[in-house]
Amino acid sequence: MDTSSWKNINIKKIFDISYGNKLDMCQMTPNRDGIAFVTRTATNNGVGGIVEPIDGVTAYPAGSLSVALGGSIGSTFLQTRDFYTSQNVAVLQPKETLSTEILLFLATLIEKECCLRFVAFGRELNKHIKKDFTIKLPLLEEDKPNWNELEIFVKDRILPQLPKKAQKVWLQKYDTAPQKQENMKLNTQDWKWFVVGELFDVKAGKYHYSSEYEEGKTPYLSATSVNNGIGDLISLSPEFNGGVLTTEKVGCTAFYQPKPFCATSDVNIIKRKDGKEMNPYVCLFLASIIDFNESYRWTYGRQCRVNDTQKIRIKLPATPSGEPDWQFMEDYIKSLPYSKNLEPSDPKEVVDELMEVKRHIIEMERKMEALNGASTVNIIGSNVTYLDQSRTFHVEK
Repeated sequence: MDTSSWKNINIKKIFDISYGNKLDMCQMTPNRDGIAFVTRTATNNGVGGIVEPIDGVTAYPAGSLSVALGGSIGSTFLQTRDFYTSQNVAVLQPKETLSTEILLFLATLIEKECCLRFVAFGRELNKHIKKDFTIKLPLLEEDKPNWNELEIFVKDRILPQLPKKAQKVWLQKYDTAPQKQENMKLNTQDWKWFVVGELFDVKAGKYHYSSEYEEGKTPYLSATSVNNGIGDLISLSPEFNGGVLTTEKVGCTAFYQPKPFCATSDVNIIKRKDGKEMNPYVCLFLASIIDFNESYRWTYGRQCRVNDTQKIRIKLPATPSGEPDWQFMEDYIKSLPYSKNLEPSDPKEVVDELMEVKRHIIEMERKMEALNGASTVNIIGSNVTYLDQSRTFHVEK
């Protein structure tokens, strides 16, 4: 990704920036058909719940970005429905109509800049977001963003390299339906308390110095509460199998790991004592329970290490014989909206035919660059022409 010609631009030239509604979630009335309530969380697109509309309080429109100024500082999301905000959440409303692809790209840039430049109790984000917050973009001569170039860059260079499920999110083609058409209720009065160490084996990951690896394809988990716990992609061979639950020691945030991975010593790996693989539905159910009950207990000064994790008590649905009801956990997650997206992807599935062509062109370009130096890809409509010093390829959709 060559961005050497891009220049800094203040985001206030792109967005109208405000400090949100500053409401309190505890004073809201839940209503599943109401208004999204955006908080400072780094999960669930920043949405803490769906609440009743409030007379006299104007909701921010869909298509705006929300930025957490506290809590999970810098967490930035494109909101797809009208919303209210809690305290310390900034709202960025684009000054002109921008595509979903561009807004998602801008949200990513803003979040990454926040991670690099701002910290709590030091360089505070809320003091700078309306003043001197800049991001790098391709600019026209009059220092206006070149949205056309950026859109081509995102659609032709970035999207084709994403996993198919990620492409669905960017292209707004994800499935909102549940896997099971059944309205299942949670009655926690019938649940039973279990100790994590009685049901699961827990062990820590292994730290690797940066000199031991290069950029690669193996997920490397670290003490992060975002990106499914993945801090980097490295060249080392995986040291742990997928189909397990992981928690980071600082905040005890839990994640399901579907693929083999490496993990630092700041990560706990949790798997069933009976050796059975946990499917994504059970793991997501367990992760929600652990996050809700444990995240507020742990921090840098009091980390949740292996011994602490083994002692955690969790309340779970149980069978008549007193064992965890794994099937209920799976069925409940399958009954939720969007659970269709948890189904394994069909390897033959094509989200967008032209995008598949572009992906292969990108791979071809990389190989040809290695052989012959600089090369060019011209993409016009549904036709793709690849040119280099010695060969010409033409691919039609």
